[in-house]
Amino acid sequence: MHYLNLPHANSRQGRNFSWRPYLLLAIAPLCWAGNIVLARGVVDLVAPVTLAFWRWTVASLLLLPFAYSHARKDWPLFARHWKMMIFLSLVGISGFNTLLYLAVHTTTAINGALIQTTMPAVIIIISLLAFDERVTRLQSLGVALCILGAGLVVLRGRLSTILNLSFVQGDLLMLAAVLLYAFYSAFLQRRPQIHPLSFLLFTFALGALGLLPLYLLELMYSPPFVLNLAVVASVLYVAAFPSIVAFFCWNRGVEQIGANRAGLFINFIPVFASIMAIIGLGESLRAFHLIGMLLIFGGMVMFNR
Repeated sequence: MHYLNLPHANSRQGRNFSWRPYLLLAIAPLCWAGNIVLARGVVDLVAPVTLAFWRWTVASLLLLPFAYSHARKDWPLFARHWKMMIFLSLVGISGFNTLLYLAVHTTTAINGALIQTTMPAVIIIISLLAFDERVTRLQSLGVALCILGAGLVVLRGRLSTILNLSFVQGDLLMLAAVLLYAFYSAFLQRRPQIHPLSFLLFTFALGALGLLPLYLLELMYSPPFVLNLAVVASVLYVAAFPSIVAFFCWNRGVEQIGANRAGLFINFIPVFASIMAIIGLGESLRAFHLIGMLLIFGGMVMFNR
């Protein structure tokens, strides 16, 4: 997942209804859901750091022809804010996606997608602590419901999980991934005001560079992966669709209908991921998934009102 907050055109809201921004906003979570399901599906084909490294390397190369002129012009501004750019790249690009790919080795795609939808609630908490951004009582209740829903999924509907400390490692890794991306999203307001394509190119490239030492270490201690059609297709998918296509669709949609209304579309990630995982991976949807999903959705509606 990768998105920026862009200004939206309020002047458009009073005009004729258009379905286009809603279609764009539905495409983005569809791509992000595909990312987590695909990552779960290729756990035996490609190691997690390897998948993350080549995702951002290939995405950078695909972006380069379109972003080069903007990046060249924005280089002086980037150089003045290099510390913040490195921080955003390491937590939002290197850290988040690598933990996500590690998580799906020991948890289901459905669990990972549901836990991921708590991200807006975690962003609100971090923004409150870091920037003293106040929330209403209704928003606070919404955050609590999201956390309760995610907790139900992590506990898999069993209170004994806490008592026995028998958490699934993948669920805990997914929570850590959500925390990293929440830090990334909250600190986006401190990013330099450069062109969106420049920002993507710089963060993608820095994210891949940050993963290089871990990638080389993984090559030393993990079985070598076979470069076959499935691996190549997987890398091309995660580089193009969850990285570039989803970003473009998301930001165009946010620009047209606003961030608050657009934020509700994040909740489509577990819906799409559940359908894909059930059909493609043979996973099953259980009662605690449905209850957790309802709690998270209800919480999201509350703090977006």
